[in-house]
Amino acid sequence: MKRVIWMLAGVLVGQEPPWVDPGGAGKPPADAIVLFDGKDLSHWVNRDGEPINWEVRDGVMVSRTNLDRAGRNHAYSREKFSAAQVHVEFNIPLMAQATGQARGNSGVYLMGRYEIQILDSYQNSTYANGMGAALYGQRIPLVNASRLPDQWQTYDIIFHPPKCHPDGYFGEPGRLTLLHNGVVVHAHVPVQGSSARRGGCLDQPGPLMLQDHHLPEAKETPMRFRNIWVRELR
Repeated sequence: MKRVIWMLAGVLVGQEPPWVDPGGAGKPPADAIVLFDGKDLSHWVNRDGEPINWEVRDGVMVSRTNLDRAGRNHAYSREKFSAAQVHVEFNIPLMAQATGQARGNSGVYLMGRYEIQILDSYQNSTYANGMGAALYGQRIPLVNASRLPDQWQTYDIIFHPPKCHPDGYFGEPGRLTLLHNGVVVHAHVPVQGSSARRGGCLDQPGPLMLQDHHLPEAKETPMRFRNIWVRELR
């Protein structure tokens, strides 16, 4: 009996969390850090810390490939994050002549390292852990929730970074939950390695990175983004 009373009393102990305006369609939660609101690119730099030469067209962020410096025109957020809720809206161009990884390829990199693949995966086959919404190279999505190209799509990501040993190896894996167009495609799956071809474990805050992808058979992929925001999870 005493145990039951103690448990009931424990429910009442503690401070209620603050109220947050949850926002709505096109409106982020009140406690979110808005990285792109359709107006400018002030929150974004290239990997050298210089302003990116992407464009803003009609409230949309559009990638521009630097063909002289392939791979140097990714967009990095000035702010750095670790555990976070991330919302990204993207629109993949129709690239009907391309196939596989050359067709609408981009990515959202968490902490600049762990990639959620963006790819036109509507009736476009490739290796499964490199398809749209894959945790690139690690995890295959539960289902393919891709829309046709030239339609707006969403990623809603909940991410907790891995814990690293002092020697740089992975201790505890990170965790990822991902909703693609409102459909759960990863449910608390482990994050056990980098997608950025750099060795070792990383658990320090890092930027959100949007990939400007380059392949010889698809030198330019004008990916479009809008309504990008992050909520830090403590």
